[in-house]
Amino acid sequence: MPRLPAPLTLPPEHAASAAASPSDDATADRRRRALRRRRRTESATAWAFVAPSVAVILGLAILPVVWSLLLSFQADDLVTPSRWVGLDNYRALRQDPHFSQAVGNTLKYTAMYVPLSMVLGLGLALALNRRIRFVGLYRTLFFVPFVISATAQGVLFSFILDPQFGAANSLLHHLGISPQGFLTDPGQALFVLVAISLWSGTGFCLVVYLAALQDVPPSLIEAARLDGAGHRHLLRHVVLPTLAPVNLFLVVWQLIESLQVFDLVYVTTKGGPLGSTTVVVYFVWQQAFQNFTAGYGAAAAYVLAVALFVIAAGARALRRRAPGGQEGAAR
Repeated sequence: MPRLPAPLTLPPEHAASAAASPSDDATADRRRRALRRRRRTESATAWAFVAPSVAVILGLAILPVVWSLLLSFQADDLVTPSRWVGLDNYRALRQDPHFSQAVGNTLKYTAMYVPLSMVLGLGLALALNRRIRFVGLYRTLFFVPFVISATAQGVLFSFILDPQFGAANSLLHHLGISPQGFLTDPGQALFVLVAISLWSGTGFCLVVYLAALQDVPPSLIEAARLDGAGHRHLLRHVVLPTLAPVNLFLVVWQLIESLQVFDLVYVTTKGGPLGSTTVVVYFVWQQAFQNFTAGYGAAAAYVLAVALFVIAAGARALRRRAPGGQEGAAR
């Protein structure tokens, strides 16, 4: 008996497309158009909500940064039309003794404030990371100065440290110590500013270290104690390696804060006496709004911005390499 030829069949996708009617194609097309309209509506709604924030960021951050960068290449007194001078402002900064003094004062302030604030904050955190009476009150009292604005701190300590009528010299007189110049003495003013900053800035380090200490794995501490480790060995070989990421964060944060110090200097010393407390940000303000050399001040501001960028980039590079080393240290 002869075999019948096998029937020809189309692949499933072709069969489905062949079976689909024109009405189904029209329905699918309408659905795609409706989906596109809905997506456009959602995008427009999202941009309507985001637009105010974008406008604020552009108007108060990005545009001023670009404008000040262009201003740093110009001679501008904020009144008459500006004049393009290229790199002359930056060349003048290299030869300006006042700018060199401001940079030196800023570096001295930073070199004293950053390590002292971290060491004091860690010491207080270790002392307050225990079950003692009124520990919550003590933590609050140490943190409250950080909440006070730098302007209020400056006004407060200007009264306390007044050479003639201040409470500090009155106390020294009762102790038999000769009166001190404090903020009016060129040899003391910068150290006094560091002390005022420590009074407020240590509280931030304290809170950060307290949070980090409470995350130290108890199993590591118990294992070290079972091996006979004392308090000093626990601190050196268990606690401090675990705090390495926090230390890096605080170093970067405190460096940025100290390099940008301005309010306290403006309220207390105005950069004096004899320029002993003139820091970079105050120098920028002075050039732009006192001497009306805005282009020169903008150039000084960008020197500081480059320094901050280098610090941030260095911290980012350290964080990328840190996890392996920190994990190994913690083990």
